Amino acid sequence: MSLVAGLDAGTQSIKLVVYDPERRQVVAATSAPLELASSEDGSREQLASWWIDGVRACFAQLDAATRAGIAALSVSGQQHGFVPLDRNGAVLAPAKLWCDTSSQRECDEIMEAVGGAQRCIGLAGNPILAGYTASKLPWTRKHRPDAYARLATILLPHDYLNFWLTGERFTEYGDASGTGWLDVRTRRWSPELLAAIDPQRDLSECLPPLVELGTTFAVLPGVADTLGLPQGVRVAVGGGDNMMAAIGTGSVVAGRLSMSLGTSGTLFAYADRPVVDADGAWAAFCSSSGGWLPLICTMNCTVATENVARLFGLQTRDGDALIDATQPGAGGLTLLPFFNGERTPDLPNARAALMGMDLLNLTPANAYRAAMEGATYSLKYGYDAFVRAGMAFERIVLTGGGSKSAAWRQMVADVFGLPVDVPEQAEGAAFGAALQALWSLRHERGDAVSLAALATEHVALEPALSAQPDTVRTAAYDEGYRRFLSHLDAVRRWYEKPGLGAGDPGLGSA
Repeated sequence: MSLVAGLDAGTQSIKLVVYDPERRQVVAATSAPLELASSEDGSREQLASWWIDGVRACFAQLDAATRAGIAALSVSGQQHGFVPLDRNGAVLAPAKLWCDTSSQRECDEIMEAVGGAQRCIGLAGNPILAGYTASKLPWTRKHRPDAYARLATILLPHDYLNFWLTGERFTEYGDASGTGWLDVRTRRWSPELLAAIDPQRDLSECLPPLVELGTTFAVLPGVADTLGLPQGVRVAVGGGDNMMAAIGTGSVVAGRLSMSLGTSGTLFAYADRPVVDADGAWAAFCSSSGGWLPLICTMNCTVATENVARLFGLQTRDGDALIDATQPGAGGLTLLPFFNGERTPDLPNARAALMGMDLLNLTPANAYRAAMEGATYSLKYGYDAFVRAGMAFERIVLTGGGSKSAAWRQMVADVFGLPVDVPEQAEGAAFGAALQALWSLRHERGDAVSLAALATEHVALEPALSAQPDTVRTAAYDEGYRRFLSHLDAVRRWYEKPGLGAGDPGLGSA
């Protein structure tokens, strides 16, 4: 069997893994950093050309023999981004990203146009939340009218990389469900929501076709030459990073809960039917494996630990030692880690706040612990919604950069009161993309193996990285979590008031 590759276009970097399915071994892993352009209005943007440069850099780090052995690849990408193309395939403007909250006003306008958030959920399964692709279109119409007038195709980040690789404009159900205008129940575009985004224009003409799992395309000859790949390499449909991480952690069967500790934090689980919450407590997404993926997303995870470390002149590589030197509860400090605003809870205009400071507890180590605890408590807040809906889980499978921290793995086990497992392959999204490429290649060759069976076969856990909950620490974290919820209730009213938020007097960062 030939090699397969998985690309993950994240917020901070492009990652590439090359997997040998015969030896069940990742034979190469490379990465390239990405810039992020940020503005005070909440804008978070990248140039699509940066992603291409990153892909080239990743493949350039592979030896020629490894590149020559690749038969198929798949792309994982950060969700919700907006890449506008003209008729000739040229990018018209910087890509607005998932963590961009500058279009919150447009979220509200779209939902008001269809009759409110509940009606929006009725139409597509999800409200239009900050960061979703839908609101980026009217924002572009207002602020970049020339780009909007020339808009011919709407692509997501992973769609754009597929377009660059193959010359084909297409999307798939998992990533498409994060736009806000895909009805996740029927897996069709919602005409009502598209009309609410722009009643003067038929936006359906700008949407790429939806393709089924198992479809593959050929890499363009010139791109293959650029990357040093053989001619005829197949490109699978790919998907959003959370959907690919679900494959890479084996969460393609019911009953498993995956948690990703990356720039954002996510909780997700496979379902064989749409799992829609009437109040929009979670994202009711499709999966990229043929099913559905109820998902909780927080916009601030490693963002919190990295920013606090920078503030106090610490190194995140020393984070475990800082956690070991402190106690659960951080001496009474509580961080609401809303540096990017927040999606769970839905407070896009919120700002981070450090509460409970006194003359004794305000130490760098306590502050770092408060950041890690705050990011974890935000995920617990979302998890509680799953539990209230009757979902039950026996274990958590952890992935993302934060999963490399022994202290964070133990904290998750203690806060959630559940055992934690970690796959051997830490880059769940890139590895999941490689597995999707493998399945697609085998499917194309007539192999009837299911994707779930293939993932079960190839996703291995690393026993040395597992963590078991400690009842004493769980009780201590329960107290800290109650304090977190109390502080959240206290500040929520500031950011839920109409017209208040980023840029308003008296509501700056705490």
